[in-house]
Amino acid sequence: MLSVCIVNWNTRDLLRACLQSLYRYPPSEPFEVIVVDNASADGSAAMARAEFPQVVLIANPGNLGYARGNNQAMQRAQGEFVLLLNPDTEVFDDTLDNALAFLRAHPEAGAIGAKQLLPDGRVQPSVRGFPTPANLLFEVSGLARLLPNSRRLGGYRMRWFTYDAVAEVDQPMATFLMTRRTVIGQIGLMDEAFPLFFNDVDWCYRIRQAGWKIYFVPEVRVLHHGGASTRQVRLSAIRESHRALEAFYRKHYRERLNPLIYALCIGAIRLGGALRMLYAWLRGSR
Repeated sequence: MLSVCIVNWNTRDLLRACLQSLYRYPPSEPFEVIVVDNASADGSAAMARAEFPQVVLIANPGNLGYARGNNQAMQRAQGEFVLLLNPDTEVFDDTLDNALAFLRAHPEAGAIGAKQLLPDGRVQPSVRGFPTPANLLFEVSGLARLLPNSRRLGGYRMRWFTYDAVAEVDQPMATFLMTRRTVIGQIGLMDEAFPLFFNDVDWCYRIRQAGWKIYFVPEVRVLHHGGASTRQVRLSAIRESHRALEAFYRKHYRERLNPLIYALCIGAIRLGGALRMLYAWLRGSR
C-alpha cells in the first residue's frame, strides 16, 4: 500500500489539480491520500473536504510548518511506502507505478526523487549535494558558478547534472520524495527544528547516514508548478532558509569541524543570506 502525504498552505487550486491527478492516475495497488492543511485562508480545507471525501484531511488550527505537517501525515499513514508530495504538483499516468516498481527492484534504496517538469516542459533542477563545508565555500566564493561543470567545485547545486539517467544522489527535492515505512521506523520523522527549510536535507542526510541509498529516477516524472507557498513570503523565506542552513551546521558539523573552519562556514552562510536578501530587496524595489 502507498500513502501519499501532502502539506498544503493557501494553494487551493493547485491542491485540487494535484488531487485530481492522483485519482486520475492512481497506482495499480491500494493507496491513501492524507492532506494536512496548515490553516489556509483560501478555503483549501473546505475544498478538499467537499470535493475529495476519500482524502484523509487533517485541518490544523494554525500554520504548524512543513516538517510538522509531514510528521502528522506520516504518523497517520498506513502504507508500506510513503510519498511526500507538494500540492503544486501533478502526477502522470505512470508516475506512481514506476516509483513503486523501482523501490521494489532496489531494496537498498531508502528514498527516490523524480524528474520534475515545469509547465513549459523544461526540466527543473531538483538534485543537490549536501552542503558540506567545501560545497558551501565553493558556492559562496563564486567558484562553483565560475566553473559550473566542475564536479569538485560545483558539488552543491550540481549544475552539471543531466537528469537523463538513474543516479545515486544526496538530496533530491522533497517536492516528490518516496520512501519506505522501514526507513521512517529506523531514522525517525522529520526534525521539527527545521519547520520550513532543510528538514528534507536533514532527513536525506540521516537516511544516507543510516546506510540507505537515495536515487534520482528519471522514469518517475512529475509536473511542478513551483514555489507556490514560499512565493507568498519571499523575503522571510530567504531569511528562514539561511537560518535553517545554520541550524543544519550546528546539528551535524559543530562537533566535527575545527572551530575556525566551523566559524568560517557560519560566516559564509550569513554572508550568503545577506547578499540574497539584498538582491531580492533590490529586485522588489524596482
